[in-house]
Amino acid sequence: MTSSSGASRRQVLAVAAAAATAPLIAGAPARAAGAKGPKTWDLTILGTSDTHGNVYNWDYYKDAEYDDSKHNDIGIAKLATLVNQIRAERRGRATLVLDSGDTIQGTPLATYYAKQEPITATGATHPMANAMNILKYDAVTLGNHEFNYGLPLLAKWIKQLGFPALAANAVNEATGKPAYLPYVIKEVRLGGHGAPKLKVGILGLTNPGVAIWDKSNVEGKLIFADMVETAARWVPVMRARGADVVIVSAHGGDSGTSSYGPELPNENPCTMIAEQVPGIDAILFGHAHNEVVEKFVTNTRTGVEVLLSEPSKWGQRLTRMDFTLTRERGCWKVATKHATMLNTNTVVEDPTVLAAVRGQHSKTITYVNTVVAQSTVELSAAESRYQDTPILDFINHVQTEVVTDALAGTAYAGLPVLSIAAPFSRTAVFPAGDVRIRDVAGLYVFDNTLEAVVLTGAEVRAYLEYSAKYFTTLAVGALVDPATISDPAVPDYNYDVFSGLDYDIDISRPIGQRITRLVLPGTDTPVADGAQFVVAVNNYRRSGGGNFPGIVKTQVYNAQQEIRQLLIDWAQARGTIDPADFYVPNWKLVREGVPVF
Repeated sequence: MTSSSGASRRQVLAVAAAAATAPLIAGAPARAAGAKGPKTWDLTILGTSDTHGNVYNWDYYKDAEYDDSKHNDIGIAKLATLVNQIRAERRGRATLVLDSGDTIQGTPLATYYAKQEPITATGATHPMANAMNILKYDAVTLGNHEFNYGLPLLAKWIKQLGFPALAANAVNEATGKPAYLPYVIKEVRLGGHGAPKLKVGILGLTNPGVAIWDKSNVEGKLIFADMVETAARWVPVMRARGADVVIVSAHGGDSGTSSYGPELPNENPCTMIAEQVPGIDAILFGHAHNEVVEKFVTNTRTGVEVLLSEPSKWGQRLTRMDFTLTRERGCWKVATKHATMLNTNTVVEDPTVLAAVRGQHSKTITYVNTVVAQSTVELSAAESRYQDTPILDFINHVQTEVVTDALAGTAYAGLPVLSIAAPFSRTAVFPAGDVRIRDVAGLYVFDNTLEAVVLTGAEVRAYLEYSAKYFTTLAVGALVDPATISDPAVPDYNYDVFSGLDYDIDISRPIGQRITRLVLPGTDTPVADGAQFVVAVNNYRRSGGGNFPGIVKTQVYNAQQEIRQLLIDWAQARGTIDPADFYVPNWKLVREGVPVF
């Protein structure tokens, strides 16, 4: 939020926080006196997901309090306030707090304690462990981004947690046994002293895409089994071991589709899990960063309605699942269940969580404000999705230079070097004058490393055709609106641009027939199908992320260098960022040969 509105906004939040001490949903541990019907008890499950290294309500890239167009707030500290209010409201009745993954990656705060001062080297407690331990989660599921920094750092973080980390389908390749705790059964008391106890089974499922996205970290060490099959294996075990209620905490979306091909188990199978696996009462899920307040899916074998909920991302929302329970012949039955969603912009941050991470937060702010270079002009990423921009060429230039230098003197030294980059951010800017680490980090927001492979001319064309599906089809003469020029089903990070060749994308033509001009740079010479090129690419894409054709092959360069750091190093070494040193317009959108812009 802007500084001009910050004070008044905080006053509003303080009032909202005071008002929120009233019960959010009235819980009833037993039927009212004189009422007919079976005695009931209640259970509440609170759920978070995809917090991605956010503790404070802070935007490290803007060096300001976080705000967006919908005035969302973020962070574990905001979530803690809501959780504490609900715990106080329920006055000790059964309330569990779960998270479904993607926790230790996503902000400069998280990156700093993985890269600049890694907890594996310093022994410091990770900021996300500091924050989550204050909140006293009952369990967290490992998300795919937990594996970004390697298994030793993940193991260190798990050891620092005061609660279990779950991933039933992450299997030790050498032993065939679960590499992490598959599930936990929590025994809770449904009310005060003397109230009956309930055993709640919590099964954690991580995303099979880890095998692609972090192949260099897990290959030969971990196998990621199908989430549906894994649930079918473990739910009966949990029931046999006394679980009265079973909750699945899954890091996978609900759509039944994958961003990769069929070579791996489904990336987003939560609806399938609910439909196919008996014995599940509810699924808390994440990964897709969507807000799904309440969804019911009927199990095809039992007819039971399974409750699903996904609490958005970054700590913007808190899922609340409420269950009413009855006891029949010594067995617990779920009589009713429903979910609601709480918005963290209604409360202030929890001061205890802020205090636990304040030093690490401050150190990160100091780091990201380090000046690395002077830019001769302002460079913006606002138009990078649909126009060739200098700021994206900056990425491609650095990647090309690093790979070219590394391959000097090798068998690949004579091949032209191309580079691929995606417009990760629509808001990134290098201001004229001081460019800071946070400006570079805001342009390259992922912790990708640089690799290179050899592609033929035919493979480059196929790759570009696949990338061009990003754009909606717009006939000649149709209005072109940059806000709607892309297919909303294709995220910006799955649209790539090449440097090193000249090409046109005709958005009036059908998908698969859009690359109407592909020539050697500065010429009219078409790229031959059999020509060979070295292509600089990030590890996510090269490992199969986005399911681009032809790119999953043996690397000719892989020095495990982080691209963001390479950009920072290049800028620091030169001291000046001048588009004249790297900007080469080489692609454009057209309709029947006429430029769109």
